[in-house]
Amino acid sequence: MTTFDTDVVVIGAGPVGLTLANLIGVRGHRATVLEARHELIDYPRGVGLDDESIRTLHTAGLWQQIQPYTVPHHVVRLVNGTGQVLATNAPKTQEFGYPRKHGFIQPLVDKELAAGLDRFEGTKLRFSHRVVGIEDRGDHVAVTAERLDADNNATGTVTLTARYAVGCEGGSSFTRKWMGVQFEGKSPSTRWVVVDVENDPIGTPSVYLGADPRRPYVSIGLPQGIRRWEFMLHDDEPNELLDDPTFMHSLLRRHVPDPSALKVINQRTFTHHGRVASDFRKGRVFIAGDAAHLMPVWLGQGWNSGIRDATNLAWKFTAVLSGDADDALLDTYTEERRKHAADMIDVNMAAGTVMKMGRFGGKVRDLSASALNLVPRWKSYFTELRFKPMPRYAAGVVVDQATLTPGQAQASFKRSKLAPFIDSAGELSPVGLQFIQPRVNTADATNILLDDVTGDWWTLATWGTDPTAFLSPTDLEFVRRHRIKLVSFMPETQRTWAEKQYAGSSAPVTVVGDTTGALKDWFDVRSCGLVVLRPDRFVAAASLTWQATQALASVKKAGSLFTAGAAADTPAQTTARTTEGVQA
Repeated sequence: MTTFDTDVVVIGAGPVGLTLANLIGVRGHRATVLEARHELIDYPRGVGLDDESIRTLHTAGLWQQIQPYTVPHHVVRLVNGTGQVLATNAPKTQEFGYPRKHGFIQPLVDKELAAGLDRFEGTKLRFSHRVVGIEDRGDHVAVTAERLDADNNATGTVTLTARYAVGCEGGSSFTRKWMGVQFEGKSPSTRWVVVDVENDPIGTPSVYLGADPRRPYVSIGLPQGIRRWEFMLHDDEPNELLDDPTFMHSLLRRHVPDPSALKVINQRTFTHHGRVASDFRKGRVFIAGDAAHLMPVWLGQGWNSGIRDATNLAWKFTAVLSGDADDALLDTYTEERRKHAADMIDVNMAAGTVMKMGRFGGKVRDLSASALNLVPRWKSYFTELRFKPMPRYAAGVVVDQATLTPGQAQASFKRSKLAPFIDSAGELSPVGLQFIQPRVNTADATNILLDDVTGDWWTLATWGTDPTAFLSPTDLEFVRRHRIKLVSFMPETQRTWAEKQYAGSSAPVTVVGDTTGALKDWFDVRSCGLVVLRPDRFVAAASLTWQATQALASVKKAGSLFTAGAAADTPAQTTARTTEGVQA
Protein backbone atom coordinates (compact mmCIF):
# COMPACT_ATOMS: atom_id res chain seq x y z
CA MET A 1 0.00 0.00 0.00
CA THR A 2 1.48 3.33 -1.08
CA THR A 3 2.01 5.90 1.66
CA PHE A 4 1.68 9.63 0.98
CA ASP A 5 2.72 12.59 3.10
CA THR A 6 -0.90 13.46 3.81
CA ASP A 7 -4.38 12.67 2.56
CA VAL A 8 -5.33 16.18 1.41
CA VAL A 9 -3.16 19.24 0.81
CA VAL A 10 -5.17 22.40 1.50
CA ILE A 11 -3.72 25.53 -0.09
CA GLY A 12 -4.61 28.63 1.90
CA ALA A 13 -5.24 29.16 5.63
CA GLY A 14 -8.36 31.28 5.31
CA PRO A 15 -11.64 30.21 6.95
CA VAL A 16 -12.54 27.80 4.13
CA GLY A 17 -9.21 25.98 4.11
CA LEU A 18 -9.08 25.81 7.91
CA THR A 19 -12.67 24.56 8.16
CA LEU A 20 -12.05 21.93 5.49
CA ALA A 21 -8.92 20.70 7.30
CA ASN A 22 -10.82 20.50 10.61
CA LEU A 23 -13.65 18.51 9.05
CA ILE A 24 -11.17 16.11 7.47
CA GLY A 25 -9.33 15.75 10.77
CA VAL A 26 -12.41 15.25 12.94
CA ARG A 27 -13.41 12.30 10.73
CA GLY A 28 -10.06 10.58 11.12
CA HIS A 29 -8.03 11.64 8.08
CA ARG A 30 -5.00 13.85 7.52
CA ALA A 31 -4.66 17.30 6.00
CA THR A 32 -1.74 19.66 5.57
CA VAL A 33 -2.53 23.37 5.15
CA LEU A 34 0.01 25.48 3.25
CA GLU A 35 -0.18 29.25 3.71
CA ALA A 36 2.06 31.83 2.00
CA ARG A 37 1.56 34.42 4.76
CA HIS A 38 3.62 34.30 7.92
CA GLU A 39 0.51 34.44 10.12
CA LEU A 40 -3.27 34.66 9.89
CA ILE A 41 -4.81 37.91 8.63
CA ASP A 42 -5.46 40.04 11.71
CA TYR A 43 -8.04 42.55 10.41
CA PRO A 44 -11.83 41.97 10.18
CA ARG A 45 -13.19 40.90 6.80
CA GLY A 46 -16.36 38.81 6.85
CA VAL A 47 -18.92 39.94 9.44
CA GLY A 48 -21.98 37.71 8.84
CA LEU A 49 -22.34 34.12 10.08
CA ASP A 50 -25.33 31.98 9.08
CA ASP A 51 -27.01 29.16 10.99
CA GLU A 52 -25.91 26.68 8.31
CA SER A 53 -22.27 27.56 8.96
CA ILE A 54 -22.75 27.18 12.70
CA ARG A 55 -24.00 23.66 12.11
CA THR A 56 -20.73 22.94 10.32
CA LEU A 57 -18.66 24.52 13.09
CA HIS A 58 -20.52 22.32 15.58
CA THR A 59 -19.69 19.26 13.49
CA ALA A 60 -16.04 20.32 13.56
CA GLY A 61 -16.25 20.48 17.36
CA LEU A 62 -15.43 24.20 17.48
CA TRP A 63 -18.70 26.06 17.97
CA GLN A 64 -18.28 26.32 21.74
CA GLN A 65 -14.91 28.03 21.26
CA ILE A 66 -16.19 30.34 18.50
CA GLN A 67 -19.53 31.35 20.01
CA PRO A 68 -18.05 34.08 22.30
CA TYR A 69 -16.95 36.00 19.19
CA THR A 70 -20.47 36.23 17.76
CA VAL A 71 -23.69 38.14 18.36
CA PRO A 72 -26.93 36.29 17.47
CA HIS A 73 -30.04 37.70 15.77
CA HIS A 74 -28.17 40.24 13.67
CA VAL A 75 -30.92 42.42 12.18
CA VAL A 76 -30.33 44.14 8.82
CA ARG A 77 -32.25 47.29 7.87
CA LEU A 78 -32.23 48.95 4.47
CA VAL A 79 -32.64 52.69 4.91
CA ASN A 80 -32.75 55.55 2.41
CA GLY A 81 -30.95 58.90 2.50
CA THR A 82 -33.37 60.33 5.07
CA GLY A 83 -33.17 57.34 7.42
CA GLN A 84 -36.53 55.85 6.39
CA VAL A 85 -36.53 52.07 6.83
CA LEU A 86 -37.35 50.52 3.46
CA ALA A 87 -36.97 46.87 4.46
CA THR A 88 -36.04 44.92 7.57
CA ASN A 89 -34.39 41.54 7.58
CA ALA A 90 -34.95 39.98 11.02
CA PRO A 91 -35.65 36.24 10.61
CA LYS A 92 -36.93 34.60 13.78
CA THR A 93 -36.78 31.02 12.60
CA GLN A 94 -34.34 28.55 14.15
CA GLU A 95 -35.16 25.61 11.91
CA PHE A 96 -31.51 24.55 11.78
CA GLY A 97 -31.00 24.81 15.52
CA TYR A 98 -29.55 28.32 15.77
CA PRO A 99 -30.60 31.92 15.07
CA ARG A 100 -30.41 32.49 11.33
CA LYS A 101 -27.95 35.41 11.35
CA HIS A 102 -25.00 36.29 13.56
CA GLY A 103 -22.41 39.04 13.52
CA PHE A 104 -18.88 37.83 14.19
CA ILE A 105 -15.23 38.87 14.35
CA GLN A 106 -13.41 36.92 11.65
CA PRO A 107 -9.79 37.15 12.91
CA LEU A 108 -10.75 35.65 16.27
CA VAL A 109 -12.83 32.94 14.61
CA ASP A 110 -9.98 32.12 12.24
CA LYS A 111 -7.63 31.72 15.21
CA GLU A 112 -9.97 29.16 16.75
CA LEU A 113 -10.16 27.31 13.44
CA ALA A 114 -6.37 27.23 13.26
CA ALA A 115 -6.03 26.13 16.89
CA GLY A 116 -8.53 23.34 16.23
CA LEU A 117 -6.03 21.64 13.93
CA ASP A 118 -3.78 20.94 16.92
CA ARG A 119 -6.25 18.24 17.99
CA PHE A 120 -5.26 15.97 15.11
CA GLU A 121 -1.89 14.27 15.12
CA GLY A 122 -1.69 13.93 11.35
CA THR A 123 -2.91 17.45 10.48
CA LYS A 124 -0.50 20.37 10.13
CA LEU A 125 -0.62 24.11 9.37
CA ARG A 126 2.52 25.44 7.67
CA PHE A 127 2.92 29.20 7.34
CA SER A 128 5.46 30.83 5.00
CA HIS A 129 4.87 28.16 2.33
CA ARG A 130 3.95 29.61 -1.06
CA VAL A 131 2.64 27.00 -3.51
CA VAL A 132 4.36 27.25 -6.89
CA GLY A 133 3.59 23.91 -8.50
CA ILE A 134 0.91 21.23 -8.70
CA GLU A 135 1.26 17.89 -10.47
CA ASP A 136 -1.55 15.40 -10.90
CA ARG A 137 0.11 11.97 -11.08
CA GLY A 138 -3.02 9.95 -11.69
CA ASP A 139 -3.35 8.14 -8.35
CA HIS A 140 -2.13 11.11 -6.27
CA VAL A 141 -0.97 14.72 -6.45
CA ALA A 142 2.35 16.40 -5.73
CA VAL A 143 2.25 19.98 -4.44
CA THR A 144 5.45 22.04 -4.42
CA ALA A 145 5.84 25.11 -2.20
CA GLU A 146 8.60 27.63 -1.62
CA ARG A 147 9.66 28.20 1.97
CA LEU A 148 9.74 31.95 2.60
CA ASP A 149 11.83 34.01 5.00
CA ALA A 150 10.57 37.10 6.81
CA ASP A 151 11.14 39.21 3.68
CA ASN A 152 9.23 36.73 1.49
CA ASN A 153 12.39 35.48 -0.19
CA ALA A 154 12.42 31.79 -1.11
CA THR A 155 14.86 29.76 0.96
CA GLY A 156 14.11 26.39 -0.62
CA THR A 157 11.25 24.20 -1.73
CA VAL A 158 9.28 21.29 -0.35
CA THR A 159 7.07 18.84 -2.25
CA LEU A 160 4.19 17.04 -0.54
CA THR A 161 2.33 14.04 -1.93
CA ALA A 162 -1.35 13.49 -1.19
CA ARG A 163 -4.46 11.84 -2.48
CA TYR A 164 -6.04 15.23 -3.31
CA ALA A 165 -5.33 18.96 -3.26
CA VAL A 166 -7.76 21.83 -2.69
CA GLY A 167 -7.06 25.49 -3.49
CA CYS A 168 -8.64 27.80 -0.91
CA GLU A 169 -6.29 30.72 -1.46
CA GLY A 170 -8.74 33.42 -2.52
CA GLY A 171 -9.76 35.25 -5.67
CA SER A 172 -6.29 35.29 -7.23
CA SER A 173 -6.04 31.52 -6.73
CA PHE A 174 -2.92 29.85 -8.12
CA THR A 175 -4.83 26.56 -8.08
CA ARG A 176 -7.70 27.85 -10.23
CA LYS A 177 -5.26 29.27 -12.75
CA TRP A 178 -3.39 25.94 -12.81
CA MET A 179 -6.69 24.17 -13.50
CA GLY A 180 -7.26 26.44 -16.49
CA VAL A 181 -10.99 26.90 -15.80
CA GLN A 182 -12.94 30.03 -16.69
CA PHE A 183 -13.76 32.59 -13.99
CA GLU A 184 -17.08 33.80 -15.31
CA GLY A 185 -18.90 36.98 -14.33
CA LYS A 186 -17.98 40.59 -13.81
CA SER A 187 -16.33 42.96 -11.38
CA PRO A 188 -18.17 46.29 -11.17
CA SER A 189 -15.83 49.27 -11.11
CA THR A 190 -17.43 50.62 -7.95
CA ARG A 191 -14.95 50.84 -5.08
CA TRP A 192 -15.69 50.98 -1.38
CA VAL A 193 -13.70 52.03 1.64
CA VAL A 194 -14.11 50.05 4.87
CA VAL A 195 -13.30 51.48 8.30
CA ASP A 196 -13.29 49.39 11.49
CA VAL A 197 -13.01 51.11 14.88
CA GLU A 198 -12.76 49.99 18.50
CA ASN A 199 -15.05 51.21 21.32
CA ASP A 200 -18.13 51.59 19.14
CA PRO A 201 -19.16 55.27 19.44
CA ILE A 202 -22.74 54.53 18.32
CA GLY A 203 -23.65 51.31 20.11
CA THR A 204 -26.58 50.18 17.95
CA PRO A 205 -26.22 46.38 17.77
CA SER A 206 -27.24 45.52 14.21
CA VAL A 207 -26.72 46.45 10.55
CA TYR A 208 -27.85 49.45 8.49
CA LEU A 209 -27.53 49.46 4.70
CA GLY A 210 -27.70 53.11 3.75
CA ALA A 211 -29.14 53.41 0.24
CA ASP A 212 -28.31 57.11 0.10
CA PRO A 213 -28.17 58.42 -3.50
CA ARG A 214 -25.49 60.93 -2.43
CA ARG A 215 -23.14 58.21 -1.11
CA PRO A 216 -24.32 54.70 -0.18
CA TYR A 217 -22.93 53.42 3.11
CA VAL A 218 -23.06 50.52 5.54
CA SER A 219 -22.94 50.71 9.34
CA ILE A 220 -22.49 47.50 11.34
CA GLY A 221 -22.35 46.80 15.06
CA LEU A 222 -20.02 43.87 15.77
CA PRO A 223 -19.03 41.89 18.86
CA GLN A 224 -16.51 43.22 21.37
CA GLY A 225 -17.38 46.85 20.69
CA ILE A 226 -16.25 47.00 17.07
CA ARG A 227 -18.08 49.28 14.62
CA ARG A 228 -17.69 48.90 10.86
CA TRP A 229 -18.52 51.53 8.24
CA GLU A 230 -18.33 51.08 4.51
CA PHE A 231 -18.64 54.02 2.08
CA MET A 232 -18.90 53.97 -1.70
CA LEU A 233 -16.21 55.94 -3.52
CA HIS A 234 -17.24 57.95 -6.56
CA ASP A 235 -15.43 57.41 -9.84
CA ASP A 236 -13.46 60.66 -9.51
CA GLU A 237 -12.21 59.84 -6.01
CA PRO A 238 -8.84 58.07 -6.11
CA ASN A 239 -7.78 55.45 -3.54
CA GLU A 240 -5.12 57.84 -2.27
CA LEU A 241 -7.86 59.83 -0.51
CA LEU A 242 -7.77 57.17 2.22
CA ASP A 243 -4.53 58.80 3.37
CA ASP A 244 -6.21 62.20 3.64
CA PRO A 245 -7.64 62.69 7.17
CA THR A 246 -9.85 65.52 5.95
CA PHE A 247 -11.56 63.29 3.40
CA MET A 248 -11.95 60.36 5.79
CA HIS A 249 -13.39 62.64 8.47
CA SER A 250 -15.90 63.98 5.92
CA LEU A 251 -17.17 60.44 5.39
CA LEU A 252 -17.51 59.71 9.09
CA ARG A 253 -18.81 63.08 10.31
CA ARG A 254 -22.39 62.20 9.42
CA HIS A 255 -22.19 59.32 11.91
CA VAL A 256 -20.01 60.66 14.74
CA PRO A 257 -19.39 64.23 15.94
CA ASP A 258 -15.60 63.89 16.21
CA PRO A 259 -14.07 61.43 13.72
CA SER A 260 -10.56 62.32 14.93
CA ALA A 261 -11.33 60.67 18.27
CA LEU A 262 -12.02 57.26 16.68
CA LYS A 263 -9.53 54.44 17.24
CA VAL A 264 -9.24 52.93 13.76
CA ILE A 265 -8.11 49.29 13.63
CA ASN A 266 -8.56 48.71 9.90
CA GLN A 267 -8.96 50.96 6.88
CA ARG A 268 -8.80 49.79 3.27
CA THR A 269 -10.54 49.78 -0.12
CA PHE A 270 -12.14 46.92 -1.98
CA THR A 271 -14.08 46.30 -5.18
CA HIS A 272 -17.14 44.06 -5.36
CA HIS A 273 -16.86 41.01 -7.57
CA GLY A 274 -19.41 38.60 -8.99
CA ARG A 275 -17.57 35.63 -10.50
CA VAL A 276 -17.81 31.85 -10.47
CA ALA A 277 -15.45 29.22 -11.87
CA SER A 278 -16.74 27.05 -14.70
CA ASP A 279 -15.65 23.90 -12.83
CA PHE A 280 -14.56 23.25 -9.25
CA ARG A 281 -12.57 20.10 -10.06
CA LYS A 282 -9.81 18.97 -12.40
CA GLY A 283 -8.66 15.42 -11.74
CA ARG A 284 -7.43 15.24 -8.16
CA VAL A 285 -7.36 19.02 -7.71
CA PHE A 286 -10.28 21.13 -6.40
CA ILE A 287 -11.06 24.75 -5.53
CA ALA A 288 -13.31 26.15 -2.82
CA GLY A 289 -14.36 29.47 -1.34
CA ASP A 290 -13.20 32.66 -3.05
CA ALA A 291 -10.97 30.60 -5.32
CA ALA A 292 -14.15 29.12 -6.80
CA HIS A 293 -16.53 32.09 -6.53
CA LEU A 294 -16.49 35.75 -5.58
CA MET A 295 -19.58 37.66 -4.55
CA PRO A 296 -20.45 41.15 -3.31
CA VAL A 297 -20.71 41.62 0.43
CA TRP A 298 -24.34 42.81 0.66
CA LEU A 299 -25.90 39.71 2.18
CA GLY A 300 -22.80 38.51 4.01
CA GLN A 301 -22.60 35.34 1.95
CA GLY A 302 -18.98 35.19 0.81
CA TRP A 303 -17.77 33.61 4.04
CA ASN A 304 -20.81 31.37 4.37
CA SER A 305 -20.69 30.16 0.77
CA GLY A 306 -17.11 29.07 1.30
CA ILE A 307 -18.08 27.15 4.43
CA ARG A 308 -20.81 25.42 2.41
CA ASP A 309 -18.12 24.33 -0.05
CA ALA A 310 -15.99 22.90 2.75
CA THR A 311 -18.98 21.12 4.27
CA ASN A 312 -19.93 19.53 0.96
CA LEU A 313 -16.42 18.50 -0.01
CA ALA A 314 -15.23 17.24 3.38
CA TRP A 315 -17.69 14.37 3.79
CA LYS A 316 -17.12 13.24 0.22
CA PHE A 317 -13.36 13.18 0.79
CA THR A 318 -13.99 11.14 3.93
CA ALA A 319 -16.14 8.59 2.12
CA VAL A 320 -13.56 8.09 -0.64
CA LEU A 321 -10.52 8.08 1.68
CA SER A 322 -12.23 5.54 3.95
CA GLY A 323 -12.95 3.20 1.07
CA ASP A 324 -16.71 3.67 1.34
CA ALA A 325 -17.24 5.31 -2.06
CA ASP A 326 -15.76 5.49 -5.51
CA ASP A 327 -13.86 8.59 -6.61
CA ALA A 328 -16.84 9.41 -8.85
CA LEU A 329 -18.58 10.74 -5.72
CA LEU A 330 -16.28 13.77 -5.89
CA ASP A 331 -17.68 14.73 -9.29
CA THR A 332 -20.88 15.75 -7.53
CA TYR A 333 -19.09 18.60 -5.73
CA THR A 334 -19.21 20.99 -8.69
CA GLU A 335 -22.64 19.67 -9.65
CA GLU A 336 -24.07 20.57 -6.26
CA ARG A 337 -22.18 23.69 -5.25
CA ARG A 338 -21.68 25.71 -8.43
CA LYS A 339 -25.34 26.51 -9.17
CA HIS A 340 -26.09 27.71 -5.66
CA ALA A 341 -22.98 29.88 -5.60
CA ALA A 342 -24.01 31.42 -8.94
CA ASP A 343 -27.57 32.03 -7.66
CA MET A 344 -26.21 33.69 -4.53
CA ILE A 345 -23.98 35.94 -6.63
CA ASP A 346 -27.00 37.06 -8.68
CA VAL A 347 -28.98 37.97 -5.55
CA ASN A 348 -26.04 39.89 -4.12
CA MET A 349 -25.51 41.78 -7.37
CA ALA A 350 -29.20 42.72 -7.40
CA ALA A 351 -28.95 43.94 -3.81
CA GLY A 352 -26.02 46.12 -4.81
CA THR A 353 -28.08 47.66 -7.60
CA VAL A 354 -30.79 48.59 -5.10
CA MET A 355 -28.19 50.17 -2.83
CA LYS A 356 -26.56 52.30 -5.53
CA MET A 357 -29.62 53.81 -7.20
CA GLY A 358 -29.41 57.50 -8.08
CA ARG A 359 -31.86 60.19 -7.03
CA PHE A 360 -34.64 59.34 -9.49
CA GLY A 361 -34.27 55.59 -9.15
CA GLY A 362 -34.02 55.98 -5.39
CA LYS A 363 -37.38 57.78 -5.25
CA VAL A 364 -39.03 55.00 -7.24
CA ARG A 365 -37.41 52.40 -4.98
CA ASP A 366 -38.55 54.18 -1.81
CA LEU A 367 -42.15 54.45 -3.00
CA SER A 368 -42.18 50.80 -4.06
CA ALA A 369 -40.76 49.69 -0.72
CA SER A 370 -43.39 51.68 1.18
CA ALA A 371 -46.16 50.01 -0.83
CA LEU A 372 -44.72 46.51 -0.38
CA ASN A 373 -44.43 46.98 3.38
CA LEU A 374 -48.22 47.40 3.50
CA VAL A 375 -48.67 43.81 2.25
CA PRO A 376 -47.82 41.29 5.02
CA ARG A 377 -46.82 38.59 2.56
CA TRP A 378 -44.30 40.79 0.78
CA LYS A 379 -43.07 42.33 4.01
CA SER A 380 -42.31 38.88 5.43
CA TYR A 381 -40.49 38.03 2.18
CA PHE A 382 -37.78 40.45 3.30
CA THR A 383 -38.15 40.09 7.06
CA GLU A 384 -37.71 36.31 7.01
CA LEU A 385 -34.90 36.37 4.40
CA ARG A 386 -36.99 34.40 1.90
CA PHE A 387 -35.28 36.11 -1.02
CA LYS A 388 -32.03 34.34 -0.08
CA PRO A 389 -31.76 31.17 -2.17
CA MET A 390 -31.37 28.25 0.22
CA PRO A 391 -29.07 25.50 -1.04
CA ARG A 392 -31.08 22.90 -2.92
CA TYR A 393 -29.28 20.17 -4.80
CA ALA A 394 -31.29 19.13 -7.84
CA ALA A 395 -28.51 16.83 -9.07
CA GLY A 396 -25.76 14.91 -7.33
CA VAL A 397 -26.16 12.68 -4.28
CA VAL A 398 -29.94 12.91 -4.38
CA VAL A 399 -32.86 10.66 -5.32
CA ASP A 400 -36.03 11.90 -6.98
CA GLN A 401 -38.91 11.47 -4.56
CA ALA A 402 -41.54 10.60 -7.15
CA THR A 403 -39.57 8.13 -9.28
CA LEU A 404 -36.70 7.20 -6.91
CA THR A 405 -34.34 7.86 -9.81
CA PRO A 406 -30.78 8.34 -8.49
CA GLY A 407 -28.71 11.41 -9.24
CA GLN A 408 -31.53 13.92 -9.76
CA ALA A 409 -34.41 15.38 -7.79
CA GLN A 410 -37.37 17.42 -8.98
CA ALA A 411 -38.57 20.11 -6.60
CA SER A 412 -42.20 19.00 -6.79
CA PHE A 413 -43.96 15.65 -7.07
CA LYS A 414 -47.34 17.10 -8.07
CA ARG A 415 -49.06 15.03 -10.79
CA SER A 416 -46.40 12.31 -10.39
CA LYS A 417 -46.84 8.55 -10.06
CA LEU A 418 -46.42 9.01 -6.32
CA ALA A 419 -49.65 10.99 -6.02
CA PRO A 420 -52.13 8.03 -5.81
CA PHE A 421 -50.33 6.64 -2.75
CA ILE A 422 -50.23 9.73 -0.58
CA ASP A 423 -52.41 12.07 1.40
CA SER A 424 -50.48 15.24 2.12
CA ALA A 425 -50.96 18.96 2.49
CA GLY A 426 -47.76 19.63 0.58
CA GLU A 427 -46.42 18.98 -2.90
CA LEU A 428 -42.79 20.09 -2.62
CA SER A 429 -40.06 17.51 -2.18
CA PRO A 430 -37.52 17.92 0.65
CA VAL A 431 -34.85 16.03 -1.30
CA GLY A 432 -31.74 18.15 -1.82
CA LEU A 433 -32.63 20.49 1.04
CA GLN A 434 -31.08 20.67 4.48
CA PHE A 435 -32.98 18.77 7.18
CA ILE A 436 -34.29 20.65 10.20
CA GLN A 437 -32.69 20.51 13.64
CA PRO A 438 -35.13 20.85 16.53
CA ARG A 439 -34.40 20.04 20.15
CA VAL A 440 -35.37 16.49 21.07
CA ASN A 441 -35.27 13.86 23.83
CA THR A 442 -33.73 10.39 23.83
CA ALA A 443 -33.29 7.70 26.46
CA ASP A 444 -29.90 9.20 27.29
CA ALA A 445 -30.46 12.95 27.03
CA THR A 446 -33.15 15.62 27.12
CA ASN A 447 -33.56 18.88 25.23
CA ILE A 448 -30.58 18.36 22.93
CA LEU A 449 -30.08 19.35 19.31
CA LEU A 450 -30.86 16.65 16.77
CA ASP A 451 -27.34 16.65 15.30
CA ASP A 452 -26.01 15.54 18.68
CA VAL A 453 -28.21 12.45 18.34
CA THR A 454 -27.70 11.54 14.70
CA GLY A 455 -23.97 12.31 14.58
CA ASP A 456 -22.05 13.48 11.51
CA TRP A 457 -22.49 10.56 9.14
CA TRP A 458 -25.40 8.88 7.32
CA THR A 459 -28.83 8.59 8.95
CA LEU A 460 -31.93 6.63 7.93
CA ALA A 461 -34.92 7.90 9.87
CA THR A 462 -38.64 7.13 9.88
CA TRP A 463 -41.60 8.83 11.45
CA GLY A 464 -43.55 6.76 13.98
CA THR A 465 -42.27 3.33 12.94
CA ASP A 466 -39.37 0.91 13.31
CA PRO A 467 -36.88 1.86 10.53
CA THR A 468 -35.82 -1.78 10.19
CA ALA A 469 -39.35 -2.97 9.39
CA PHE A 470 -38.99 -2.65 5.61
CA LEU A 471 -35.24 -3.31 5.32
CA SER A 472 -34.07 -6.59 3.85
CA PRO A 473 -31.05 -8.53 5.19
CA THR A 474 -29.05 -7.07 2.28
CA ASP A 475 -30.20 -3.58 3.23
CA LEU A 476 -29.16 -4.12 6.83
CA GLU A 477 -25.72 -5.28 5.75
CA PHE A 478 -25.39 -2.12 3.64
CA VAL A 479 -26.46 -0.09 6.68
CA ARG A 480 -23.71 -1.71 8.76
CA ARG A 481 -21.14 -1.28 5.99
CA HIS A 482 -21.72 2.47 5.79
CA ARG A 483 -22.33 3.09 9.49
CA ILE A 484 -25.81 4.42 8.77
CA LYS A 485 -27.55 5.35 11.99
CA LEU A 486 -31.12 4.06 12.23
CA VAL A 487 -33.48 6.50 13.92
CA SER A 488 -37.18 6.47 14.73
CA PHE A 489 -38.82 9.87 15.25
CA MET A 490 -41.72 9.61 17.70
CA PRO A 491 -44.05 11.95 19.57
CA GLU A 492 -42.48 12.32 23.00
CA THR A 493 -45.59 10.70 24.46
CA GLN A 494 -44.72 7.44 22.65
CA ARG A 495 -40.94 7.42 23.05
CA THR A 496 -40.78 5.07 26.06
CA TRP A 497 -43.12 2.60 24.36
CA ALA A 498 -41.04 2.66 21.18
CA GLU A 499 -37.78 2.14 23.05
CA LYS A 500 -39.16 -1.07 24.55
CA GLN A 501 -40.87 -2.14 21.32
CA TYR A 502 -37.77 -1.73 19.14
CA ALA A 503 -35.29 -3.21 21.61
CA GLY A 504 -35.44 -6.48 19.69
CA SER A 505 -35.17 -4.98 16.20
CA SER A 506 -32.84 -6.58 13.67
CA ALA A 507 -30.40 -3.65 14.11
CA PRO A 508 -29.95 -1.01 16.82
CA VAL A 509 -32.54 1.80 16.60
CA THR A 510 -32.29 5.17 18.33
CA VAL A 511 -35.71 6.51 19.31
CA VAL A 512 -36.00 10.29 19.23
CA GLY A 513 -38.78 12.06 21.10
CA ASP A 514 -40.30 14.98 19.17
CA THR A 515 -40.95 17.37 22.05
CA THR A 516 -41.88 20.46 20.02
CA GLY A 517 -43.89 18.91 17.17
CA ALA A 518 -41.41 20.24 14.61
CA LEU A 519 -40.57 16.79 13.24
CA LYS A 520 -44.22 15.77 13.00
CA ASP A 521 -45.03 19.00 11.15
CA TRP A 522 -42.08 18.44 8.81
CA PHE A 523 -43.24 14.96 7.78
CA ASP A 524 -46.88 16.01 7.69
CA VAL A 525 -46.48 18.22 4.62
CA ARG A 526 -43.74 16.35 2.75
CA SER A 527 -45.44 13.12 1.75
CA CYS A 528 -42.84 10.77 3.17
CA GLY A 529 -42.36 8.56 6.19
CA LEU A 530 -38.69 7.82 5.61
CA VAL A 531 -35.66 9.99 4.92
CA VAL A 532 -32.02 9.23 4.26
CA LEU A 533 -29.82 12.07 5.49
CA ARG A 534 -26.33 12.65 4.14
CA PRO A 535 -23.38 13.42 6.43
CA ASP A 536 -23.89 17.13 5.68
CA ARG A 537 -27.54 16.83 6.88
CA PHE A 538 -29.04 17.30 3.43
CA VAL A 539 -31.86 14.96 2.44
CA ALA A 540 -30.52 12.38 -0.01
CA ALA A 541 -33.83 10.52 -0.32
CA ALA A 542 -37.40 10.77 0.95
CA SER A 543 -39.95 8.01 0.41
CA LEU A 544 -42.83 6.09 1.87
CA THR A 545 -41.66 3.52 4.41
CA TRP A 546 -42.48 0.55 2.17
CA GLN A 547 -40.11 1.99 -0.45
CA ALA A 548 -37.12 1.70 1.91
CA THR A 549 -35.19 -0.88 -0.13
CA GLN A 550 -35.57 1.02 -3.39
CA ALA A 551 -34.70 4.35 -1.77
CA LEU A 552 -31.56 2.91 -0.17
CA ALA A 553 -30.47 1.31 -3.45
CA SER A 554 -30.87 4.62 -5.26
CA VAL A 555 -28.83 6.45 -2.60
CA LYS A 556 -26.10 3.84 -3.07
CA LYS A 557 -25.99 4.54 -6.80
CA ALA A 558 -26.25 8.34 -6.50
CA GLY A 559 -23.40 8.39 -3.98
CA SER A 560 -21.19 5.84 -5.76
CA LEU A 561 -21.20 3.89 -2.50
CA PHE A 562 -19.72 0.41 -2.32
CA THR A 563 -21.74 -2.61 -1.27
CA ALA A 564 -20.88 -4.84 1.66
CA GLY A 565 -17.40 -6.31 1.33
CA ALA A 566 -16.42 -4.03 -1.57
CA ALA A 567 -13.99 -1.15 -1.38
CA ALA A 568 -11.64 0.91 -3.47
CA ASP A 569 -8.70 -1.43 -2.80
CA THR A 570 -6.03 0.50 -4.63
CA PRO A 571 -2.42 1.36 -3.70
CA ALA A 572 -3.51 4.97 -3.26
CA GLN A 573 -5.87 4.12 -0.40
CA THR A 574 -3.98 5.20 2.69
CA THR A 575 -6.58 4.98 5.42
CA ALA A 576 -9.17 2.43 6.44
CA ARG A 577 -12.59 2.88 7.86
CA THR A 578 -12.29 3.89 11.48
CA THR A 579 -15.63 2.62 12.75
CA GLU A 580 -17.48 -0.59 11.99
CA GLY A 581 -21.07 -1.62 12.57
CA VAL A 582 -24.29 0.29 12.93
CA GLN A 583 -24.04 3.27 15.26
CA ALA A 584 -26.24 2.81 18.28
